[in-house]
Amino acid sequence: MAEPSAATQSPSVSSSSSGAEPAAPGGGSPGACPALGAKSCGSSCAVHDLIFWRDVKKTGFVFGTTLIMLLSLAAFSVISVVSYLILALLSVTISFRVYKSVIQAVQKSEEGHPFKAYLDVDITLSSEAFHNYVNAAMVHINRALKLIIRLFLVEDLVDSLKLAVFMWLMTYVGAVFNGITLLILAELLIFSVPIVYEKYKTQIDHYVGIARDQTKSIVEKIQAKLPGIAKKKAE
Repeated sequence: MAEPSAATQSPSVSSSSSGAEPAAPGGGSPGACPALGAKSCGSSCAVHDLIFWRDVKKTGFVFGTTLIMLLSLAAFSVISVVSYLILALLSVTISFRVYKSVIQAVQKSEEGHPFKAYLDVDITLSSEAFHNYVNAAMVHINRALKLIIRLFLVEDLVDSLKLAVFMWLMTYVGAVFNGITLLILAELLIFSVPIVYEKYKTQIDHYVGIARDQTKSIVEKIQAKLPGIAKKKAE
């Protein structure tokens, strides 16, 4: 009687083992953002898809709009650009409102306000959501303050020297470019570098590895010659 019992149990075990498929690494679904792994495809995944041109129309609209705005800020003042944007938006909404009113008057329909669906949307920010945003911002602010104190009070001499060299280089960059120009260049890089890196990842990683090794060897040589660094490492 023991053998039939074992035989009846084995199919259930085999079916359960064969029916359950192995979980994907990181627990992500096929539609999840590859850069986030197990995290759900939320706002970060939307940004990832945007800069990697997953939706060409959406990315093109965002890229073109922001680039035109930055170029406008480079040519005109902030007040002028904001005023023209508000006027353009009001021109569209007022024209559409008048057009729908005329159509309703001619057709004698009672469709109501054309933007009623948007006017009824609740956009109030709850106290809980506000505190969550503030708490999240405070985490980054405290981290930045600790980093600033550590660099300016020279907790690590090498890190402080890196900041000094970087700021010295930025003085030359500031002499050539202004803030708006740097923002334009940053946007061009954000919307071009990720997609190029995705296509030529192997070659780029190879040269980046070579540059990283050379930089590391130079930093180690500098650390060996600086007073107090070698002794600190030995301890």
